[in-house]
Amino acid sequence: MSTQTSLLLQVSEALALCAIFLATIFIPKFLQWRSRMRKLNAIPTVGYSGFFSSYISACKFKTHAREIILEGYSKYPGQAFKVPLPDRWEVIVSGKEMIEDIRKASHLDLSFTEAIGEFMQSDYTLGKAARVDTYQIDVVRTSLTRNLGAKFDELRDEIKAALAEEIHAKETEWLRVPMLSTLMKIVARTSNRYFVGLPLCRDPDYIKLNIEFTVDASNGARVLRRYPAILKPIVRQLLTNVPSCIKRATGHLELLIRERLEKEEEYGSSDWPGKPNDLISWLLDEAQGERRQDIIYNIVSRVLLINFGSIHTTSAACTNALFYLAANPHLVRPLREEVESIVAESGWTKAAMDKMHKLDSFLKETQRLSGTGGVNLIRKVLRDFTFSNGTVVPAGAIVSVALLGMHHDDTLYEDPEEMKAFRFSDMRSKEGEELKHQMVGTDPAYILFGGGRHMCPGRFFAVNELKALIGEILLAYDLKLENGELPEPDWQGASLSPNRFAQVMFKRRIPGSA
Repeated sequence: MSTQTSLLLQVSEALALCAIFLATIFIPKFLQWRSRMRKLNAIPTVGYSGFFSSYISACKFKTHAREIILEGYSKYPGQAFKVPLPDRWEVIVSGKEMIEDIRKASHLDLSFTEAIGEFMQSDYTLGKAARVDTYQIDVVRTSLTRNLGAKFDELRDEIKAALAEEIHAKETEWLRVPMLSTLMKIVARTSNRYFVGLPLCRDPDYIKLNIEFTVDASNGARVLRRYPAILKPIVRQLLTNVPSCIKRATGHLELLIRERLEKEEEYGSSDWPGKPNDLISWLLDEAQGERRQDIIYNIVSRVLLINFGSIHTTSAACTNALFYLAANPHLVRPLREEVESIVAESGWTKAAMDKMHKLDSFLKETQRLSGTGGVNLIRKVLRDFTFSNGTVVPAGAIVSVALLGMHHDDTLYEDPEEMKAFRFSDMRSKEGEELKHQMVGTDPAYILFGGGRHMCPGRFFAVNELKALIGEILLAYDLKLENGELPEPDWQGASLSPNRFAQVMFKRRIPGSA
């Protein structure tokens, strides 16, 4: 046998081995993909479902998500439908039974953490430590919420100071105020008075940082989703603003954290004289043992994360509420009278906020109509999941609930397109319903704050802050829209935010005026 023939045989054998090796890798993956697609294909699609045509529907979803979600909700009531997105399929469900299935599902089957991790690229934007060990959630659920009564005076003091500085309206003329951007500054200051206290909560760079971090983390996630996992650490450093945000936040918070650690060492205890009652202390109390590794970064990243969850959602809710108030001036008087009478009786306290049923109802109704997007209860399917109606969703898919459809469903809400400010307070006035229908409560027809073990832990803080802020505005200002028309919201895919450019006109109230 010639040398050339021998070489060809060796090459042929090598190619055959490579082919076998590749087949052992790709054939199982192909079969897995085919099995997954078979299960997905059994779920009806809103839009095109072909391999190439689905990308047309994915592009359409970016600008027409509202119409697509409502179409699916109307066509498949109490069932599941799917919509194509640029990088995946999302299965959207509705109906009490399917929602209950999601709420009760094990985190080993349906994972909220993995869904947020994928969407927000949280390992690279919000910090891997906070995803792996979520003790900040326990802090928000316990210490942050339980101290609402004790720290309410601080919250209200900052609301008054921030309003006076940001909305400096006079009694004699109307002032145009860009609503969303102004409220982000006010909410950032107010929240951080509660989180980190004076004087840091009034530091312009610290406030600007926390507002920008919300945008930078979201934009960073959008960039990171385009790259494979091996490149993400490099992309984070070079193409996102997240590292600079962490650095700026560390500059503001490191000294505070080190001072607390030194006090613990000095007194040999985490309980020492004059210890501040704030978020940094609560996080350090929870971060014991192995959690003390890289403690500065761990506390800084969690403070940023809690601000991320607080500032945008509360600012958006407050902006929507003021848009509706300005567009519906007949609502101002009954709400103002409720606030005035309850404050006269109970003062500006957490207990007073609990008694403001009309204000609570109005805020809940504005969120029902506006909200934060078209879907909620987002989960990633980790193992094939079978709903109680037999629908099978394969591992790897994203599942969510058609929040928009539910909140505009005439079988759940009478005249769902109409703003009925006291819809929920009227329900609470019925015997046996006094504790139901609160904004912070659980309701199968109202899932703004999620559900199950992942129900928003900060909802009590957010709602009380929102009530205190709107209550103060009602007593301090008159307001209106220049053209009287409710500003159109901004849809980006299934996400919804208030109009960024809309202004509300403010005038300082004359004390004692009607």
